[in-house]
Amino acid sequence: MNDREVIEAFVAYLREEHGHSALKVDGWPDHVNRKTCDIDAIAGSFAIEHTSVDTVEKQREASARFECVVGGIREELVGKVPFRLKIIVEWSAVRMRPGWSAIRGAMKDWILTEAPRLPDGPHVIDDGTIAGVPFGMTVRKACDRPPGIVFGRTEPHDDTLPARIRKQLDRKAAKLAKYATEKKTILLVESSDMVLMNADILLDAIKTAYSDARPKGVDQVWYADTSSVPPAEVVFRDFTPDLCA
Repeated sequence: MNDREVIEAFVAYLREEHGHSALKVDGWPDHVNRKTCDIDAIAGSFAIEHTSVDTVEKQREASARFECVVGGIREELVGKVPFRLKIIVEWSAVRMRPGWSAIRGAMKDWILTEAPRLPDGPHVIDDGTIAGVPFGMTVRKACDRPPGIVFGRTEPHDDTLPARIRKQLDRKAAKLAKYATEKKTILLVESSDMVLMNADILLDAIKTAYSDARPKGVDQVWYADTSSVPPAEVVFRDFTPDLCA
C-alpha cells in the first residue's frame, strides 16, 4: 500500500469505527504545497502526518537486496521440489554486489541438484560450499510437509530503534506544529514488517524515545500494521492512552 492508501484506510476506520460520521480526506497539503514541506492530509478536524518505520537500520535496503537474490525462485520451482525446504540466510550476508542473476541461478541449481540428496532435518551450508553463492545459509528439509521453498533471514541485533524513532517522529511532528491551534494533530506510524515488528515492540520504542511525553505538538499517535494479507486489511491501534500526556 502507498501512503495515500494507508491514510484513506485510516480515515475510513475513524469514520466507521469511531463515530466520525461522513469523515473523509478533504485535502493533501503536501501535494498542493510544493514550496515547503507540509503534512500529508486534512480530514475534517484532523491534521494527519504519516510515516513508516524500519525495524532495523536500513531494513528496506537490505530487504531489496535479499529480494534480488531470492525473488522468483519460489515461483520458478513450483512443482519441481517434492519436499519442504526452508532456507535461512544471515541478515548481513547479502551485500551490494554485481551478478545477482548469476547468484540466483546458482542457488536454483543447488536446490534442484543437491537439496534432494540431503536427509530430512537441519543442515548448515558453510560459505563457499555452493559454487557461485558468496554466503552460507542454514536449511531445513522436510519430506513429510507440503512441498515448497521458504526463505528467511536471521533476526539482526539492532538497539538503535528508539533513537531512530525519536529523530524520525520529531521531524514529522514539526510539520504538524503549524496546524496545532486549528486541528487535532495525528501522527500515523506504519510498519509492514510481520516478522520483526508488532504493536508492542513499536510502542515500547516510542516510550523509550519519549520518556517524558508524546512528540511535541502531536495530539494522537496511531499505529498502522500493513503486514496483513491481503494488504487491504490494515490493523490500527491508538497508542495515545499508553503514552504520557
